[in-house]
Amino acid sequence: MSVYKGPERLLNDSYMTLSAPFRLFKHSIDGLIDTHWHEFFEMGFVVSGSGTHVLNGVPTRLTRGSAFLLTPADFHSLKSDPGETLQLYDFIFKEQFIREQLSELLFGPNSEHTYWYVGEEIDAIEREYERIWDETLHWQAGSDLLIQGSVERLLIDLSRKCKGSQPTQTATPDPMQPVQSSVRKALIYIQHHFREAIPLEEVASYCGLSANYFSECFRKGTGSTFQSYVQELRLQFAKSLLKTTQLPVTEICFASGFNTLPHFERAFKKRFSLPPRLFRKQ
Repeated sequence: MSVYKGPERLLNDSYMTLSAPFRLFKHSIDGLIDTHWHEFFEMGFVVSGSGTHVLNGVPTRLTRGSAFLLTPADFHSLKSDPGETLQLYDFIFKEQFIREQLSELLFGPNSEHTYWYVGEEIDAIEREYERIWDETLHWQAGSDLLIQGSVERLLIDLSRKCKGSQPTQTATPDPMQPVQSSVRKALIYIQHHFREAIPLEEVASYCGLSANYFSECFRKGTGSTFQSYVQELRLQFAKSLLKTTQLPVTEICFASGFNTLPHFERAFKKRFSLPPRLFRKQ
């Protein structure tokens, strides 16, 4: 009996090499790219055409100037409109490609990176991608530095645009603010990997701490145990999929990072007082 594993996951080794932790594609999409997720980060920019982007179950329009940034925790599908061909740049990169300071600037709780550039902004972004593309085709001394700089400009600009387009929320304090740097680093890592099996020891090692000391720091910094924090992210992710999509409950279970359906159903009912299927009906 086969075990359902949810959407396909695209791996680093299939798309990048150890010597080049990034890659730029020019995609032409005529039809559907089915639901999948990645081991890597992905930044896309639509040059022409129109279609639909379904990100974590939520559909948005794709037109010239549409831009998005996905983390390893996201899953998505893309579909061109009838009679249309979506042309887009697709830059993928490993986590170590961007500096830690930039990662902290870009990512945090509930960070979303989807934006629609307009007017002259579109031409400027397209020129930046064209320069990266030319450098990858005609590699020479300094190409890696130029590409790094161009990508960092694109990432920072996208982050600023997204933050500028979101309403200011003064009532809810930023949970990252009082957390010491090691735990802050852990929270960003967890945000990207909560749909995977991530043992406490793995995250502690990533932060350069012993498991016991990391566990103590994490509880003090967040007010929650490591396992409780990860499970809450998974449950909130599953809740949003139940509310916004028609994905089967079994698919949502595995896509959210749970290993078995009974465990997911018990945890969901305990947290939200209703089993997943009844929650969706209501």
